[in-house]
Amino acid sequence: MKTRQGKTREQAAQERREALEDVRAIYRDLANRPIERACIRRTECCQFKLTGRTPMLTRGEALLAAKALRGAGRKTLPEARDDACPLLRPDGTCTIYADRPFGCRTHYCAAAGGPYARSEVLDLIRRLEALDAKLGGSGPRALPGAVEDGLALLDQRD
Repeated sequence: MKTRQGKTREQAAQERREALEDVRAIYRDLANRPIERACIRRTECCQFKLTGRTPMLTRGEALLAAKALRGAGRKTLPEARDDACPLLRPDGTCTIYADRPFGCRTHYCAAAGGPYARSEVLDLIRRLEALDAKLGGSGPRALPGAVEDGLALLDQRD
């Protein structure tokens, strides 16, 4: 059976698996950069109302975050508390820390070393954007909506 995009279910599933690996490869490349940062998980950057910023996710990142959320036993995105990231557990830890989005990795958290300079990660941003286009995304979207859409894509039976 073909999807709306003319792909078989297996082709669509394979495309999603490849996209997840591509995003993980970009995250590994970021981790291997000689940029001094030390996330100590204070979660101040996860307080969207406090920072005035919400991470933006490409479609590939949203798929990975949704898959990680499912791996944590969640079928839906939890309600955000006090305008904080909906991925924070009640104890303040991140539900998907190992697969957290690029924006969370390149934090604007002063305690972790402040934001990365765009020039330090522009090549990785472009790779995420290219993957977004390949997956039919429309550009980076705010974390809550992007993750909800990622969950819907995982549920899709094409």
